[in-house]
Amino acid sequence: MYWGVYAASTQEGAKPDLGVAVAKKLAKRAVDRNRLKRMIRELVWAAQANTLNKDVVVKLKKPIGRETRGRLRKKEKEILRSQISGLI
Repeated sequence: MYWGVYAASTQEGAKPDLGVAVAKKLAKRAVDRNRLKRMIRELVWAAQANTLNKDVVVKLKKPIGRETRGRLRKKEKEILRSQISGLI
């Protein structure tokens, strides 16, 4: 599992917040870190708009790109996307 997802209930009347942590140690290239953050934001905002009314913090726990010289490839991106969708 690549992700750690932490959720807490929001205060009444407040909009849910989102926190994203993708460490440079785990995703070396800035392009990949930004791509992951964008993907996480899309998925969590969609969930918060539909059913999830909680504050969420998402953290990358394992390094990406071990087999691809530190670069995020399409196959790995789909795995990451499916894992985060399953957690939310």
